[in-house]
Amino acid sequence: MSHESNTVDKTNSVDSSRRRMMQFLAGAPLLPLAGSFLTAGCSSTAVASSLAATSSDAKLNAVRFISMDAPSLSDPAAMSTTTIGSSMQLRFTDGTSREVALAYKPFFITGDLVPDGKGNTVVAGGYYDINSQPILDPTANNRQFFSDCPDGSSLLTVDGAHVDGVYGNPVFAVVQFEYTSQNGAQEDMYGRLPSPIAVLTLDQNPQTGELKLVKYSNVDTSGVGGLWITCGASLSPWGTHLSSEEYEPDASDLDNAEFKSYSKHLFGDENKANPYNYGHLPEVTVNKDGTGSMNKHYCLGRISHELVQVMPDERTVIMGDDATNGGLFMFIADRKRDLSSGKLYVAKWTQVSGKGPGAGDISWIKLGHATSDEIKQLVDSGLKASDIMDIRTKDPHDNRFTHIRYSGKDNWVKLKPGMEKAAAYLETHRYAALVGGSLGFTKMEGTTVNIADKKAYSAMSYIYKSMTDGSTDIHVEGPKAGAVFEHTLLGGQKDNHGQPIDSEWVSTHMHVPYNLAGEDLAKPDYLGNLANAERIANPDNIKFSEKLRTLFIGEDSGLHVNNFLWAYNVDTGELSRVMSCAAGAESTGLHAVDEINGWTYIMSNSQHPGDWESPLHDKVKDTLDPYIRANFKGGYGSMVGYITGMPKLA
Repeated sequence: MSHESNTVDKTNSVDSSRRRMMQFLAGAPLLPLAGSFLTAGCSSTAVASSLAATSSDAKLNAVRFISMDAPSLSDPAAMSTTTIGSSMQLRFTDGTSREVALAYKPFFITGDLVPDGKGNTVVAGGYYDINSQPILDPTANNRQFFSDCPDGSSLLTVDGAHVDGVYGNPVFAVVQFEYTSQNGAQEDMYGRLPSPIAVLTLDQNPQTGELKLVKYSNVDTSGVGGLWITCGASLSPWGTHLSSEEYEPDASDLDNAEFKSYSKHLFGDENKANPYNYGHLPEVTVNKDGTGSMNKHYCLGRISHELVQVMPDERTVIMGDDATNGGLFMFIADRKRDLSSGKLYVAKWTQVSGKGPGAGDISWIKLGHATSDEIKQLVDSGLKASDIMDIRTKDPHDNRFTHIRYSGKDNWVKLKPGMEKAAAYLETHRYAALVGGSLGFTKMEGTTVNIADKKAYSAMSYIYKSMTDGSTDIHVEGPKAGAVFEHTLLGGQKDNHGQPIDSEWVSTHMHVPYNLAGEDLAKPDYLGNLANAERIANPDNIKFSEKLRTLFIGEDSGLHVNNFLWAYNVDTGELSRVMSCAAGAESTGLHAVDEINGWTYIMSNSQHPGDWESPLHDKVKDTLDPYIRANFKGGYGSMVGYITGMPKLA
């Protein structure tokens, strides 16, 4: 038989086997197969037979993740890279179950040369100035700066897409890069470079679900004046990538060395960047050819944006705020699928319990209504902080000023006449506190939604400082290891003026469900963990999968030696460790996608491996540091990739 005939027979066999899997596992999640699976002596027929070994009328009943052990110094290699030893169990109505072993597949390590789709290569995670020219590191032989901190990602499809080099299904991943930790001289570079965003064109194998990188395209950010510290991200219901700009620069601080360095690297002029241009919500649209275009929305408040969640009405946006003295914010757009105008609200927390992480009822204060264009015009007019409000850092002993807490410090503020709108949208933290919002949350990170149960979840990475010191109306016990709060979502709510809030997806109550709070340790464990390694610590990225009934939780912990990715079953309360990142690395870029062309995906990145902290890593650093350097370009790179599944054969 000719080679061509063999190829056709194998393809037909795979197609037939996949049809059998889909027939027998109607409704079951199919994770992409590990790339080498079908060539490693495991036929697709065997896969189908294993998965389909149940009665033909049995339906999927539940999905359970089986936890992996945390890696230890008995296997330093496992502690020094992305490690998965977990599995996914599919349970059927006839009482049978099937198990799928999980693994991790990277697209690249930042700093790799990857295809640009034009026959050339580009540096993955590379930095560019306002003129799209590479930003070079003079302390590293003028190599291009690249990020070790990939963060928010979205996996999506585009109708009618066509990209050369794709032979299966075109799928796109938008990946943003938060910052780079250091230059070649190991000097701190946090916040000193403009954040890049890239569109990855991926070739999806229809038979296995495997994704292969075909093209890497940087998104031009010059039209929005560059991007500032892009952290978490989410996919909008209409298929765009909703980015973030966290830790907005304080416009009242005229001597901010970090921001001046940012401006110098972006514009070549340390005084050109306007701080009011940053701290907003960028939106990326992927084009049919695998490129991307960008818009920035100025009417969702200028806060420390983390990943936001658009509700199923396609108008309501619930937003965390990754800050000390942060707030819970909500935006309700005037029109579906259009974030260019709407109403902005801040939450008022009425505490009902201060025990542990606490609980509170939520009401809403309206901050204003605006269009993005009118706020952008205020920015472009050259407005300064002193034009909007009088801000003092020492008590002026003047009753015209109001005392507030801002970023963990005391401020006394007085609004300038007629500047309510400018304050609401450009000095959002200060104005929200001034009008009575509860600005006492600490590091409220990602938000996600459970549509079926009409619940939302917000990660409170650390519960300390402004949440525990009694300085605001939020006063709870902890833990420092943080927790994930659940929101009760209802309609029929009114704002502080008694006006109806035009949404059925309004948070009315926050509490922490069973198993979703961390546990601080009185003394470090044998590895140096400062929080219980069998529980979450410092949750950050969170995403909910409707199909899996699972809340995925990625950590950004200074209390765990290795940060983990967890799966929490909202029906059983079971918490399972799915993945371990390299020591010192944060679990980022989380995105759970229930279905793309019949396959289920869990996207996951990591950032800054080997970011050693003392005393946390004192017991492991000397052993693990050589491994980290070998795995991640001397400690300058990090991984972008996704989780695969390999059915265990019966």
